[in-house]
Parts: sequence; structure tokens; C-alpha cells
Amino acid sequence: MIKQLKSLLKPWPIIAAILLITSFVVAIQRYTYGLGAVTNLTDQSAWGLWIAIDILGGVGLAAGGFVMATMVYVFRLKKFKPIVRMSILTAFLGYMIFVAGLLIEVGKPWNMWHCIIYWNIHSPLFEVAWCVMLYSTVLFLEFSQVIFEKFGWTKLQNIFHKVSVPLIIIGALLSTLHQSTLGTLFTVMPSRMYPLWYSPILPILFFFSCIAAGLAMVIFESSLSKRFLQHETPQHLLLSVSRGLVLFLGIFAVIRFADLSTRGALGLLFANAYETPFFWIEIFLFIFIPIALLLNKRIRSTPRGLFIASLCVVLGFLMHRVNVVTTAFARVNGGYFPSWQEFLISISFITAGFIIVGLIARNFPVFEKVEPAAEGEEEEGYVKIGWSV
Repeated sequence: MIKQLKSLLKPWPIIAAILLITSFVVAIQRYTYGLGAVTNLTDQSAWGLWIAIDILGGVGLAAGGFVMATMVYVFRLKKFKPIVRMSILTAFLGYMIFVAGLLIEVGKPWNMWHCIIYWNIHSPLFEVAWCVMLYSTVLFLEFSQVIFEKFGWTKLQNIFHKVSVPLIIIGALLSTLHQSTLGTLFTVMPSRMYPLWYSPILPILFFFSCIAAGLAMVIFESSLSKRFLQHETPQHLLLSVSRGLVLFLGIFAVIRFADLSTRGALGLLFANAYETPFFWIEIFLFIFIPIALLLNKRIRSTPRGLFIASLCVVLGFLMHRVNVVTTAFARVNGGYFPSWQEFLISISFITAGFIIVGLIARNFPVFEKVEPAAEGEEEEGYVKIGWSV
């Protein structure tokens, strides 16, 4: 009894409880008095922190689910199977945060069903809405095998195995469509966005950035699982994921700077402007620092090194989305800065996500058996292409 009481009095559960209760009060205030009562959004800055973090950020970080599932079930890279379930769980919760973010951010959330009945096929949001609804369903079906295994529903589990590959392919197509289309939303505003973030190829940039962020999230969540759930993902699997992470970070960096050069925007990289430091924070966190860390053999060979690199990518990715949604419009939106209530709600969504992941991981067979690494597998990919430092 005393041991249970001590566990209840640990600071983190108390902090989380206070955070969630306070955010619930703010949510009631938002629905009672409107967005203006709890946000700094205006007619000039209609999209803010909730769009950047809870929606665009949450969906992008969830890309690890479709990437890992495609690698295992379509390309038959079975060695990654032990981390697929956790990736899919994280992806599913990422989309639930997306939906929750919409429910609190949209001015009239009770009208959200209109996109199902009233079709506007010329709007990117129409495609995003349908793909998110369908892909969330696919993610639930993909994760359902964990539920079937937990309760011993072998017949349903066998049925899932028969349709798993087509289901994964459909999920990958849906995710590809709406991840890129989220970037399309901003291509209609070239005169309003600062040139460091506006680009006609924003859909391509959004797609490649979300793959990198999704792979980083796989490493990040594996590190947290070791710390809080006492489940250790073998280092050779995380190193393999990090190779893909370096590849896609490199692809994104090449496309990003080639686009800036093509549009004649390289001169803005060192301009004496409000936007310049935000750009470099994004670039260093999302590209330069993690690539430098992962190309260093000594650093990437340690769990801490992989964790720091993945954390930088996650933060840099979120910074990119914040820059696209808010910083790029700073000159025309009247200087928007989020209210404390906006920060509180976003932090509460993230906190709730961690709590739900922990509860599910402790009560369902999320972690699968890991095959031992083949001799020399840990560094094979880096050595072959000359990446060892």
C-alpha cells in the first residue's frame, strides 16, 4: 500500500494530471466563448500553433507507421518486424491527435461532417479530409492484429494476415497523398508567404520531410520505450533505421537548397530580417546537426547519440511546420504569437499521447520477438558507402 502511494506521489503523474485538467478547462472556455477567448488568432492570422504542431506536425511524425509497415509487409524486410507495431500505434495516435486538434481548432467543428456529404473536388482540403479518414481506418485495422492476439481471436487474426499486404499498400498510397497535399495548401499563397518557405514544390518537400521525421520518430520512441517501458530495441535495428534517416535527410536538404537556388532566394539566407534566424534554427536542427551526428561512428553507436539525433530531427521538423504556418506569414499577419492557452493545449495533446502509448504498451503485445543481429550488421551499411567518420 505504501509503495503504491509513493508511486502515485511521483511528480510526473501529478504534473500530467494538472496539465490535462487545466487544458480541459481551457477547452470548455474555447467552446463556450469561441477561439478569440483562448487564442491570439485573428482574421489576418487564422492558422497558428495548433495547425502547425497538432495537425501538420502530428500527421508528419506519424509517417513512421506507413514507412515501417511498407518496408516489412511490402518489401519483405522482416528484420524490422519487431518495431512495426509500435510504429503503427504511434501513427494511429498521431492521427487521433490530428482529429482532436481539428475539433478544437476549427471554428465550427460540428460541421466537419460536411466534407463527407458536400464534395468540393477542387479543394486540397477535400482530399486531405478523405485520405485522413480512410487512412485512420486503415491504421486501426493494421493495429487490430494486436487486439486479436491479446484476446486470442485467432480466426480474425488469420483473416487479417490474408489481407495485410493490400491493406498496407492502400495505407501507403493514402498517406503519400495527404502528406504531400498538406503542402499543396500553401502553394496558393505565393504573394503572402516569405520566399524562404514558399515554393511551388512544397508538396514534394512536405512528403520527403515527413518520411525523415517518421524514421526519426521510430528511433525516438524506441529510446523512450527503453527508458519508461523497460523494452530495449536492439541497436542494430535502430542503426538500420538511422541509415534510411540520413538518406532522406540528405534528399530533403538537396531539394530544399536546390529549390532556393532555382527561385533566386539564396540571397535571403543571410539577410538582416526577422525570418532569417528561424530558417537557420530549422535547418541546423532538421538537417545539419542530425546528419553530422549520424555520420560519426562513435556517436551513432551509442543509444544516447541516436536519441539526440532523432530528437533534433523531430524538433527541426516541427520547427519547419511552424515556420511554414506562422513565420512565413509574419509580414502580413500582424505579428501573431501563440497564447499560453494554445501552448497548453498542444502540450496536453502530446502528454495524452505518451500516456495512452504507455497504457497500451503495458497491456497489449506491442513488442515482438527480436532476431539477433548478423555478424557485422551494425555498421555494414555505413561502411559500404563510405560514411564512417
